[in-house]
Amino acid sequence: MDSTRLLAFPVLLALLHPSPTASVTVSTSKAKVVAHENSNAVLSCEFKTEKDPNPRIEWKKNGKGITFVYFEGNFREPYAGRATIDGATVTLHSVAQKDTGVYRCEVTAKMDHVPLGEINVTLSVLVPPHTPSCEVPETVLSGFAVELHCKDKLSVPAATYSWYKDNKALAGGHTPDSHYSLDTHTGTLKFKAVSKADAGNYRCESSNDVGPPKSCPGHKMEVKEFELSLPLLIAVGVGAFLLLVLCCLGACLCYRRGCCCCCRRRKPIENKQRRNYPNHSPPMQDPRFYKHTKSFMI
Repeated sequence: MDSTRLLAFPVLLALLHPSPTASVTVSTSKAKVVAHENSNAVLSCEFKTEKDPNPRIEWKKNGKGITFVYFEGNFREPYAGRATIDGATVTLHSVAQKDTGVYRCEVTAKMDHVPLGEINVTLSVLVPPHTPSCEVPETVLSGFAVELHCKDKLSVPAATYSWYKDNKALAGGHTPDSHYSLDTHTGTLKFKAVSKADAGNYRCESSNDVGPPKSCPGHKMEVKEFELSLPLLIAVGVGAFLLLVLCCLGACLCYRRGCCCCCRRRKPIENKQRRNYPNHSPPMQDPRFYKHTKSFMI
């Protein structure tokens, strides 16, 4: 009797506490990976199966569509030749900004009760500053508004900008007493009204926390005064006089040919007046009142 109770106890314990369901588990030691451009990025993926000793491993990149990174034991383009795998952990060599994205590690163990496990790893590739493109006008007129532009489209995170005049840094932002404003985020340098003192050599510098700053070559900006010289005044006066003479000649010619609006409207009025004149032709005489004035002899 006691032996029967001892045998029944493990069975009852197993019924009350069933064994866990056999399934594959997938994890990562680093869900967010940050790497500099041209360095290596390790995408960690660790798995554990209950029964299947040889699970299938796949890596995919999420985006507008699904891109296969590692499939059927091989790396696919554009990762072939620049990626390696150890277990389920993938290392991308010489990463570029285009490699930024969300990667998914999938492990399929067909012998397990829950055959599929997956984990996402986010990769961010940082790009140091590149040489910015600078737009500086060569010649401007004094007293006019002028804008200088600077842009670095490749750096990640986005670059901030500084402007230099004759190798001296210009203060960023905008102050009420300043005649220019500098937006360090867009790289735009605005002058309300340039003067001769603003002439000089300008260059722009882009920077972020990833690498050393980069600068564009210097560009010279020349400021000229708008001067009214005597020959210019004479030329303007002669031109205005000739234009006035041509207008007068054209008006006279148009009037003589009757192509003016006033001439066109005048003819119908005259014709209308003629139609309204009374008829002064002598009226027909009534035969009853006919009076013989002369006689003729035949």
